[in-house]
Parts: sequence; structure tokens; C-alpha cells
Amino acid sequence: MKSPHTPDALTPARFADIGSFQGQPCLSLYQPTHRRHPDNQQDPIRFRHLVKALETSLRRQHANEAVKALIEPFEALAQDQDFWNHTLDGLAVLGAPGLFRVFRLQRPTTAWAELALVADSFHTKPLRQWLQSTGRYQVLALSRDKVQLFEGDRHALDDVALAAGVPQTLTAALGDERTQPHSTVSSHGGIGNGHSPMHHGQGGRKDEIDGDAERFFRAVDRAVLEHHSRPSGLPLMLAALPEHHHLFREVSHNPFLMADGLMVDPQGLSPDTLRQRAWEVAAPQQQAQQAAWCDAYAGAAATGLGSDDVAQVAHAAVAGRVATLLIEADRQVAGRIDGATGRIDPADLDSPRVDDVLDDLGALVESKGGEVHVLPAERMPGRTGVAASFRH
Repeated sequence: MKSPHTPDALTPARFADIGSFQGQPCLSLYQPTHRRHPDNQQDPIRFRHLVKALETSLRRQHANEAVKALIEPFEALAQDQDFWNHTLDGLAVLGAPGLFRVFRLQRPTTAWAELALVADSFHTKPLRQWLQSTGRYQVLALSRDKVQLFEGDRHALDDVALAAGVPQTLTAALGDERTQPHSTVSSHGGIGNGHSPMHHGQGGRKDEIDGDAERFFRAVDRAVLEHHSRPSGLPLMLAALPEHHHLFREVSHNPFLMADGLMVDPQGLSPDTLRQRAWEVAAPQQQAQQAAWCDAYAGAAATGLGSDDVAQVAHAAVAGRVATLLIEADRQVAGRIDGATGRIDPADLDSPRVDDVLDDLGALVESKGGEVHVLPAERMPGRTGVAASFRH
């Protein structure tokens, strides 16, 4: 039986919708999952334990009927065996009055084994980190005969179902306009003179073939940009033979196309080799981008326009002064931020109205037009979990 729960695609637009959601209470559940049997048999069991934790927290402040309405979609997901047979490496489930979102992810989203929170807003830091393009990318495996798209990072690279508008073969793109093999036949000395007919190819045959490839690559580029690159916001790495790199880059208008790619026939690589080779190309870009963020913070701090003091950053965030915020991926600071003053009130994460201060800082800065980047601890410029560059 097909699963009634179709996972949502995690895109910047969908993330923005979650961030702007005003309903309360907000339930956030994260857990690692497994791709294969028998490891995946434990996943729905752990999920039910996390749902029970959400329910216990809700009952501290809400009536039975309200709790039942919020927990019902979680319980339905727990019973959906087909869904649990097709998990990846991580799961995020968000629920609130009038909203229920399920995100199936390619890696666990947090360093903690599991997370179940009830608060006045969703816990979104793991999703924000997941969306950051420095860690993730898409790979366009391209040849004259086949088009494939993959998405992932250093840990996993999975096939992406191409949108209906993306041509997957040259014939699909050009149809009847594709150049057909042809030749002419002529006889030297006339019919019946004993001479064999001679076949002559038409001039410009190679140009016509190259023209086919150019039109095909234009169609692929246009469709991938519209249906995949723009919605995801991810960098696009090209994996193709060197001559195809040259032609594709000549015709491409995709601003997400990475400067460096894989100069190899992708059809000759196993999925795991493609993942490894792609990461070798992407890793320097990721490291350079993270270093640039840290250098920019260091420059701001040196002129008095930066701070890693959580309380000071919170006051500046409420005032709309934070231009760029770096937050540590796997750290939690339990508490609530006063939306008027920026004061941080310490609290217990078990409370049904308390979330992670670092997560709330990220949402607050984004709501006021600032940029937020989530970094692993070893990449952070300080040890407090935050680093903010101020506008003034």
C-alpha cells in the first residue's frame, strides 16, 4: 500500500513559510533514521517514544482535546509502514494547529540522537543548516545520450527525480528536429557500365551533430534552472566529458553552475565513486566560504562592530542591528528572548514554551533582514555558540 504521507521538499521558500508561521504551540521532532532493513525497524519505535515526549509536554499546559488534535497526525505517521520502509538518514517532523510538515533528509540533522520540543515557535536550526548551500549541492550528470540529477553532500548523493519539463535524452529534447543520418548515391560512368555506386556523406555533418548537442544542452540548462536550481537554491556541479563541459558552459545561463566540475563520463562511475569525486570538488568551496564568513566577523569585531556575547547579540538582534549571524550547529542554550528588550530569561527546555536561544536568534535575525549561517563547532570563530556582525 502506498504511503499517504508524502514528505515535503525542503526548499528556501518552504523554510520561509515555516519561519513566518504564527500558530502556537509548535511541535518539533528530529531523529536519525536508517535506509535499510533491519536497521530501519527501530525507527518507528523511536519515533513513538519522541511523540510520547511531545504529548507529555503538551499536557502540562493544554486540555485533552487540544493535545489529541495536535498529536493525531504524528500518530498516523507512526502507523504508516510504507513511509518507514523508505526513510533516509534523518527525519524532521513539525506540527502545529493547521500545519503538519514531514521532511526526509539525507543525514541526521543534529549531533543529539533525538530531539522533541514544544515551544512558541518551531526549532529550525537543523533545517537552516541543512539548507545552507556550502554543505550541499546538486550534480548534473550529462552526456549526449542521458541526463541525471543528484543531490547530496559528502556523506550521501542520491538520485533526484527530474521534473517533467527536463528532457532526459537528445531525442526527447529535439524530437523530429534532430539531425538524421543521410547520404547520397551516385554512379561514375553511368548506369550499366559496370562501376559500383559510390556513397558520399553530406558536407557539414559534424557541424549538424554539434548543433544538435548545443540545442540539447540549451534545453537541459533552461529546464534544470527552472525546475531544480532556482527552487532549491543549491550550487550545480557539472559531471561530463571535457568537450561537453566546454559546450554546456558556452550555452548555460544558470547562475548556480559551479566554476569547477567533474571532467569525466558520469555513466562510467558507480554512485559511491560519483559521491566521493563530487565532494573532492565541493570541499574547497565549502571551506573557503566558511573561512570568508569567519574573516568577515573578525574584521567587524576588530572595529567594534562584532560580538560573540550572547546577551549583547540578543539585544542587537531585537533592534535589527545584526547584519550577519554565525551560530554553532550542535549547541543549545535553553531560554526565551524577550521580543521587546532582547533580555534572555534562562529556562528548562522541558518547558512547553521554551526553545533554544541560538535557534530563536537565527529566526529573529532573518526576520529583520539579516543573514544567518550555521557552522560546526570547529569552524566557529569563538566558543560561545554565536558570532554577530552589526550594521552600525
